[in-house]
Amino acid sequence: MAVDPVTAFRVFTEEIDAWYRGGAYSWNDPKRAVGIRFEPGIGGRWIEVWDRMTGEGCELGRVTAWEPGRRLVVSYRAFDLPPEPRTEIEVTFEPVEGGTRVTLEHRGLDLLPPAMARAWQGRAWIQLMNWYREYTTSRQPPIG
Repeated sequence: MAVDPVTAFRVFTEEIDAWYRGGAYSWNDPKRAVGIRFEPGIGGRWIEVWDRMTGEGCELGRVTAWEPGRRLVVSYRAFDLPPEPRTEIEVTFEPVEGGTRVTLEHRGLDLLPPAMARAWQGRAWIQLMNWYREYTTSRQPPIG
């Protein structure tokens, strides 16, 4: 990303509803979903929004680390994953020459049934990170 780590973190968390592309493949409940958001800070919820007025919907996970410009860690459970154990997603923001390296790691897939783990490995997260990169690099006016 051609932005600093603090901006990259802010765009990832505060602007997720602008860059995340909802649809039949990417929502837990495509008929109800109208958005997605993070509640900032440790304990905040990651929510697939079903009611735009209240901001409520399906809780995808809880924030366990909120370090602007450094990292975000959330527990995670999609509808097609078992309720327990919850898996964990860590997104890190590392300063590099010309911007920020953003890395997403989904941990705990080894705790899932093997066929389910294979289906999740790299599947959705690669696309999600592509949407984020595209939004961040094409956003007008420039971020930062």
